[in-house]
Amino acid sequence: MSEPVHAVLFDFSGTLMRAEPAERWVAAVLAEAGVALPEEQIRSWALRLEDAGGLPGGRAPGHVPDRLRVAWEHRDLDPVAHRAAYTGLITHAGWPWPELADALHRRSTRPQAWAPYPDTLRTLTALAECGIRTAVISNIGWDPRPVLDAHGVAGHLDDVLLSYEEGCCKPDPALFTAACARLGVLPRHTLMVGDNRTADGGGEVVGIRTFYVDPLSIQDRPRGFAPMLGEALRPARLSSESI
Repeated sequence: MSEPVHAVLFDFSGTLMRAEPAERWVAAVLAEAGVALPEEQIRSWALRLEDAGGLPGGRAPGHVPDRLRVAWEHRDLDPVAHRAAYTGLITHAGWPWPELADALHRRSTRPQAWAPYPDTLRTLTALAECGIRTAVISNIGWDPRPVLDAHGVAGHLDDVLLSYEEGCCKPDPALFTAACARLGVLPRHTLMVGDNRTADGGGEVVGIRTFYVDPLSIQDRPRGFAPMLGEALRPARLSSESI
């Protein structure tokens, strides 16, 4: 029989929450700035910026220019580097409104640019009802707590650990062990849920089990947590130690 689960750690982007589509991201910033473009051009720029890696929470860039390499490597440890990396990728893609690069970056950190997956709240509720503690553990260069709060997710979490505040990034086991210590649980009684097999699997070296979800669009992942929830709650029901 597997060890009972006392705590579940969740990644933020692509796991609990999903960034808005790139087309809506671009359209919102242009509209706010009073720039009118045909839908076709908005779509074209959205694809171009997303391909360049300029959308935080979107796909990673295929190529990072040398002048942005340091900022990119430190983006999840320093908010200034995070802004420099993403605005730099936006302008490098040829974005013709450089004065709006900051606006695009700011938009990506606002609550309206994010949405929880359909089963996020009910999964967190089910875990809490069984006495299982939860936390977000994220590689990120800005504070997502206002986003979590605005969507009703923050109140279901026991803690939030962010790489830029903790001084280390997943897959560094230190971030995982820090989360376990904050929640008062042992790694062998902890489950990590994430969408990145390199970063989110870092806790396995200290005994944390890992469950992976696909970072799909909101409509394409209605019940992504169902298998994990079954694994987490089954031992909880069988062992009073996990309640």
